[in-house]
Amino acid sequence: MLEEYKRKRDFGATPEPAGRPGETCGDRFVVQEHHASHLHWDFRLEMDGVLKSWAVPKGPPLEPGVKRLAVQVEDHPVEYIDFAGTIPADQYGGGTVEIWDAGRFTLEERREDRLSFELHGQKLVGSYALIRTGPGKNWLLMKRSPKKTARQE
Repeated sequence: MLEEYKRKRDFGATPEPAGRPGETCGDRFVVQEHHASHLHWDFRLEMDGVLKSWAVPKGPPLEPGVKRLAVQVEDHPVEYIDFAGTIPADQYGGGTVEIWDAGRFTLEERREDRLSFELHGQKLVGSYALIRTGPGKNWLLMKRSPKKTARQE
């Protein structure tokens, strides 16, 4: 599961955790602001013993209905959930990584082309979806409108 992650890194030169796939299926998420060759945000969900990961160039949406490109990248080890620091410039992903938000999520739907979940973070709160846009690695990350209750209708 982590072959691509490990292939891209020299763990003698980078402070990133080497990690290994875990056996638990947690419910944590993290968003890391990554000042690499281009500023982007790494959105990660703890699933299947790893962090399923997407690079979001414009950052996660805070308003319902806003859609943001999210490019799926290699799985990361669960230990990466706490990673913040500087990756040397000559290493893959060189630049500064800061934790932008973190918390728990509740998975609502999981299909090959769609994930729906509730985020319970400091900045990201509410219903979100990741929707694959085609056969490649491109997805859309969007915040969904709150569900109406019988009282609101």
